[in-house]
Amino acid sequence: MTDSALRELADDPSSRKRFFKMMGGAGAVSAFGVLLAACGDDDKKDTASTPAAADDDAKQKDDGAKGDIAILNYALTLEFLEAEFYAKVIDSGIVKDKKVAAIATKFGETEQEHVDALKATIKKLGGKPVSAPKTKFEETIDKGLMTVLETAADVENLGAAAYLGAAGRIKNKDVLAAALSIHSVEARHAAALNQLLGRGFGGKGGLKGTLPDGAFAKGMDEASVLAAVKPFLA
Repeated sequence: MTDSALRELADDPSSRKRFFKMMGGAGAVSAFGVLLAACGDDDKKDTASTPAAADDDAKQKDDGAKGDIAILNYALTLEFLEAEFYAKVIDSGIVKDKKVAAIATKFGETEQEHVDALKATIKKLGGKPVSAPKTKFEETIDKGLMTVLETAADVENLGAAAYLGAAGRIKNKDVLAAALSIHSVEARHAAALNQLLGRGFGGKGGLKGTLPDGAFAKGMDEASVLAAVKPFLA
């Protein structure tokens, strides 16, 4: 975790204080401790100031920004996928129950807000947002409401797992705070859908994505997440 935002927050009390205030106080303190433990803890780097070290710091900062943009574009691809899925489901009219339809509509609106926020952040960092992928949800919708709900739960679980899996690689503290705030919402979406399906909150009953392991959830690496959503990409 060398040079990541989590490492800097662990080492710098002033940065940590600003971060916790931005994330909402005591809850963030607990979440940060879990993340730091989950992501591992490398030895602290030598902080001696020399011209060569300054050049290295500048290069690392530039590389860090590029790395954060790549992670954000990865997240944006997933958010595009989720927003499109809910839009397709609502347009299909397959959800007849008004309460379930309201949940799907709200979740879809939230995912679109994530899309807009990620695109704005990528541009702010000097990057170019990826284009929305072409999707193929028709087969899933044609299989009926239960398959639609199961797919929604799977996708939300994968979204939460993706953010958790990427957290330790993020360099910019503001980007990390944004990613954790979205991760929290994705996890809540997943929990609501898992409960609706009778899956509960553990790793049983077909639950895919971020499988809670006792008190801690498991992140997923990018390759595994993209492989899991590949069937939905045209």
